[in-house]
Amino acid sequence: MIVFDKLWLTMKEKNISQYKLLKEYGFSSGQLDRLRKNANVNTYTLNQLCKILNCKLEDIAEYTDD
Repeated sequence: MIVFDKLWLTMKEKNISQYKLLKEYGFSSGQLDRLRKNANVNTYTLNQLCKILNCKLEDIAEYTDD
């Protein structure tokens, strides 16, 4: 299972809020909801997050056996 727990920590470190993702970067509330629930997201969304946060994929997502 892929989880996005690291995303919220990276966003905090980079001073980018969920509100900012919605208003300034055009993310949909549905995308954020899927990330919050560790649901399926596409690679475009992951790419955009890495670009916005200037980070690597491992800074926002992690695979776990649970």
